[in-house]
Amino acid sequence: MTLPIIAQPSLVAPAGIAEVVIVGGGAAGLAAGIFAARALARKGLPAGTPPRILILDGARSLGAKILVSGGSRCNVTNARIDAGDFWRAGSPFVRQVLRALPVAETIGFFEEIGVNLKEEPLGKMFPTTNKSRTVLDALLLEAARLGVEIHTTSRVNNIERREGGWAVACSTGEIRTTRVVLATGGLSLPKTGSDGFGLTLAATLGHTLVPTIPALEPLILAGDFHAPLSGVAHDAAIRVTRAGEKPVEVRGSLLWTHFGISGPLALNVSRFFRRARVAGSEAALTLSFTPDLTAQDVEKRLIAAARDHPRQQVATELSRSFGLVQAVALRIATVALGRDEPLSKITKERRGSLSRALTAFPLAVTDGRGYNFAEVTSGGVSLDEVNPKTMGSRLRPGLYFVGEILDVDGRIGGFNFQWAWSTGKVAGEAIARGILES
Repeated sequence: MTLPIIAQPSLVAPAGIAEVVIVGGGAAGLAAGIFAARALARKGLPAGTPPRILILDGARSLGAKILVSGGSRCNVTNARIDAGDFWRAGSPFVRQVLRALPVAETIGFFEEIGVNLKEEPLGKMFPTTNKSRTVLDALLLEAARLGVEIHTTSRVNNIERREGGWAVACSTGEIRTTRVVLATGGLSLPKTGSDGFGLTLAATLGHTLVPTIPALEPLILAGDFHAPLSGVAHDAAIRVTRAGEKPVEVRGSLLWTHFGISGPLALNVSRFFRRARVAGSEAALTLSFTPDLTAQDVEKRLIAAARDHPRQQVATELSRSFGLVQAVALRIATVALGRDEPLSKITKERRGSLSRALTAFPLAVTDGRGYNFAEVTSGGVSLDEVNPKTMGSRLRPGLYFVGEILDVDGRIGGFNFQWAWSTGKVAGEAIARGILES
C-alpha cells in the first residue's frame, strides 16, 4: 500500500471495524475526518478504544485536486463569502452550512495547522508560500496528529446497509461501520481521480441526483473573431438570455484563447450555457466590452470624438476613450466596420453597428471544453434529501455527504473549497456528537 507523503497512517489493513469510514481523501474528506477527530478530542472520548476514523481513497497519493488548483497555489477560500456566491443562492441549506464555518474561522483553522493565508485581488486567499503543497501537507499532518487513519490504493467498490450499520467493500477487504461519509467529489478533472462513482453509490442507495454538468469550464466559439486575440485578457461582461427567464449578467476578467474564451468570466458563465442545454433550450450570450456603458452612451462618446478628433482612427479612439486593449480595439473596428478608418468617415448607421458590437457582441458558443477542463461539477445529490445541520442523509441514517458530490457549486475564487471545508466541518462535528451520545 502506498502511503500519503506526509500522514504516514497505520500499516494495519483497513479491513475490520471502524466507527467512521470516509470515502474520498480530497478536501472535503480530509476536513470531515479532521473536524470529527478534533471534536472527539475536545469533548472527551468514550471509555475503551478511541473511535476509529478511516479515510479510504483509491489513488496512490491524496489531494491531486488540491495540488493543481489555483495554478498549483490553491485558492483556499475567499475573504468575502455568502450564499450569493453559489448557484443555489436561494437555498436556506447553503446559508446554514456556510454559517457553520465563517471565513474568519476558516482562516483561523488554517493558521492553527501552519498555513498562513494572504488576500489577493477579488478577495482570493492563497497560502503565503504560494504552494498548494503547503495546504495538502498541513491537512495530512493534522489528520495524522489526530489519529485519523488514511489508506490510499483502497478503492471502495460497494456500500451496503447491514443490521446495525454499513458494510463497506474496498479493494483490501470489508469494513463494518456505523457511519459512512461520501466525499468522492463529482466528475470534474477526472485525471485527479474524480470518476463519478460516488454519485453512482448515492443513487444506488436511493438518493435523487440532479443531472450533472461541467461547471467553471472554458467555452468554445465558432468563427474566427477570437483567433487573433489568443492570449489577450481584459475586463468585460457577458449577458445570458434564455427564453422565459430573467437575463443574467456576469462581470469579470475574460481571456481570449485559440478555441474561444476562458478566464474567470467565461468560467462563471459556462454553467448557464450548460444548464440551458440540459433543459433542451439554448442560451444567447452577448459580450460587452464596456460594461458600464449602454449602446447609447457609447454612440454619444463616438459622436463627440468625431467632432473633436475627426482624423483619429477608430481603433485608437476605442483604446483611448474606452480603455480597450489595442488588439481588441483593432479587431472590433475591423469586424464591425470592415476596416479601421478615421472617425470622420463613420456614417450614423455604421456608428450604430460599432456601438452595438461594443456593448452586445454575440458570442457563438458551440460547446464547453468538458469535464477534463471544468473546475467543478454542477448537480449531484439533491439537497432535499440531506440535513444541513449534519450533512446526514434524510433517507439512510448513518450516511453523510460532503463537498462536490452535493448539488451545490460556487463561482471561481475559492468558493468551492470553502464549501468543502464547511460541509466537512458540519458532518465531522455531527458525527462526533453521535459517537459521544451513543
